Amino acid sequence: MPHNTFIPRPLARRPWLALATALLATTGCNAWAQTPWPAKPVKIVVPYGPGGAVDVVTRKVAQKLTEQTGQSFYIENKAGGTGTIGATQVAKAEADGYTLMANDTTFSLLPHIFKKLPFDPAQDLQPVSAFVFAPMALAVNASSRFASLQDLLAAARKEPNQVTYGTGGPGTTPHFASEALGIAAGVNFMHVPFKGAGEATQAVLSNTVDFQIASPAGVMGNVKGGKMRVLAVSGDKRLSALPDAPTFAEAGVRWSGVVNWTGLWAPKGTPAPVLQKLQAEIAKAMASTDLQAFAANMGAEPRQIGGADMAKMLKDSTESWGKVVANTAFEKQ
Repeated sequence: MPHNTFIPRPLARRPWLALATALLATTGCNAWAQTPWPAKPVKIVVPYGPGGAVDVVTRKVAQKLTEQTGQSFYIENKAGGTGTIGATQVAKAEADGYTLMANDTTFSLLPHIFKKLPFDPAQDLQPVSAFVFAPMALAVNASSRFASLQDLLAAARKEPNQVTYGTGGPGTTPHFASEALGIAAGVNFMHVPFKGAGEATQAVLSNTVDFQIASPAGVMGNVKGGKMRVLAVSGDKRLSALPDAPTFAEAGVRWSGVVNWTGLWAPKGTPAPVLQKLQAEIAKAMASTDLQAFAANMGAEPRQIGGADMAKMLKDSTESWGKVVANTAFEKQ
């Protein structure tokens, strides 16, 4: 045999080749294992009963996300405990992007409502995105004896704790917004809690309670249907969807009220790529013509903010609500 003849070495004696082959195999497996999200239906837990503002807004956004991604985004209502039952379910869910929670400004109230929560709002749930920023509206039955906000306040002054209002439960945004109105106007109302904002609306429709403070999304259908009337709205300007309803300031109360928003949370530890994809899809949904029109019809601002801005907004809102709660007779549960 010539001295310059090349004789191949066995693969076992080529460690670099064996390592390269193994790496290629592993990379291939990972590529197949990392299925793009969403690859199956996504559950959004609404921690209140159906029919309230959070439910109405979330269903509309979920419908749009379903259209955009080709996967079903569906709602599961899990009412109770001022939203804590549903929130706890999501906080303990697998952090894979397939279980989310929808909530509103009420989430920032939880530390002021409960002595101890079954989950840590700051550590167990990850803010994803907030959207549909809506003022609050004070609504009464269309046949109500109160033709104006001043009529309602005059009755409350004459008969303390006799004018009633309904909410989706103690400690919700409408609860403390109603109490804040009473403080600003120097009157005392009677709180009648229900399991959800939708039930509170039904109580107004049946004349079980005198009024309700709610996001326009929850009452607009009944207002346009002639079943309810809005006596005042929060914010510094009238809503284009309700041009005849004055602001609280215009109605004679030095109180700007509350701007409510809806948002999504995910279990802490949800992969960053999933959160980024979800935020991008929500931004796309909120920029769509139909969701822009949906928000405008309820007098809301159809903008969207990401997780970092939402976290800061939650922190600021929690501090702000603390001042309101401190001026009420509410005791932590």
